[in-house]
Amino acid sequence: MTRNATRTHAVMSEIQARIASRTYTPGARIPSVRAMATAMQVSVSTVLEAYERLVAEGTLSSRPGAGFYVAGPVAPLVLTELEPRLDRNVDPLWISRLSLQAPGDVLKPGCGWLPAAWMYEAGMRKALRIVARAETPTLTEYASPLGHPLLRQFLSRRLAGIGIQASAEQVMLTESGTHAIDLICRFLLQPGDTVLVDDPCYFNFHALLKAHRVTVVGVPYTRTGPDTEAFGAALREHAPRLYITNAGIHNPTGATLSPMTAHTLLKLADTSNLIIVEDDIFADFENTPAPRLSAFDGLARVIQIGSFSKTISASIRCGYIAARSEWIEGLVDLKIATTFGGGRLAADIIYHAMTGGGYRKHMENVRLKLADAMQKTLPKLEALGIEPWITPQAGMYVWCKLAQGQDAAALAKACLSEGVVLAPGNAFSQSMTAGDFLRFNVAQSSDARIFEVLKRALNA
Repeated sequence: MTRNATRTHAVMSEIQARIASRTYTPGARIPSVRAMATAMQVSVSTVLEAYERLVAEGTLSSRPGAGFYVAGPVAPLVLTELEPRLDRNVDPLWISRLSLQAPGDVLKPGCGWLPAAWMYEAGMRKALRIVARAETPTLTEYASPLGHPLLRQFLSRRLAGIGIQASAEQVMLTESGTHAIDLICRFLLQPGDTVLVDDPCYFNFHALLKAHRVTVVGVPYTRTGPDTEAFGAALREHAPRLYITNAGIHNPTGATLSPMTAHTLLKLADTSNLIIVEDDIFADFENTPAPRLSAFDGLARVIQIGSFSKTISASIRCGYIAARSEWIEGLVDLKIATTFGGGRLAADIIYHAMTGGGYRKHMENVRLKLADAMQKTLPKLEALGIEPWITPQAGMYVWCKLAQGQDAAALAKACLSEGVVLAPGNAFSQSMTAGDFLRFNVAQSSDARIFEVLKRALNA
């Protein structure tokens, strides 16, 4: 390919990317040939050639004397084309896809779940046998709008155990924790609204919020929770509609919210129209329950969500939302509009798995395994110059800083070529300031080959 052809292709790719991200919508006039030539530092003839090719492909239309316009219907939304554009080795969707579709021999210390052997297989098999003998409606019919009544009553009692008062009528079942957040975003947000997230935070928050076309602002996360001064400044400057965070064990840092920080956050929220979404998916990994914003707040402006994919099974999709009654009413309507009846069978399986008598002992065993894995993994990382930001009190994640000068995305690329999937820090960071961090899952880090590959890549 000649240099001129390469430049022409670059101009075409830029226009196509802007259409894919819906920066240019059907009927929109794109920059003039001269303006694009100046912006991309290429010749006018190169841009004209690119535009004419896009016209020939049907991507653009030409109006003599008026310029070039986007043709055709609205392009399917391509999340990876939305700003900021990241290297695919730090893109949240890249990490998720690779972790989900990697062959069985690929090692995944960067993934976000327990090994299959650690999940509640015995309880699931027992629950499946019970459900298989259930009456026909359980196996064939839609669930009620709120979802499985017995599971909601059970969740209400569980929430009360950590200080969150929510009746069964204030609990709505969803298809997953991600589905819960998606419904809340549909319920409360308009495109262009501002949402606060922790920096760093769970990377799929970024991907989901990107799909809702909102403005995302990161608040630096400290060892005791979000930086309260930065949080207050963000409230004043951006007037955000939502703040999405983890309850209990924070992802990716493994840190725990302190009572003082929780109190300050809620005082700040009282001065604004902010609503807080607290994702409590890691509750059962805790040895001692951490403060919950939803408990302190009484579900006045905090919404609590959770699911069971990290502890019971990711194959059976079921989550929940706990919120004030009037919000549940609106969320039920949205749930019907988007999923109609919900997963009756999945909820029944989860109910029997959690109430069958073995779940508590299963989680005690998981917590012991995680503590042992944390104790064994940290020294191996430290021997390679990879330092933990903190030593987490519980959970599977450890947030680690590389030695000075090391780049996590480059390290991830090098390790991937040897069959090891890592989770580079900037996938979790809205400000892109975690380029020298990695999140490790200690439950997925027992294989000695991981540290051999890391050593080679660090010394290359």
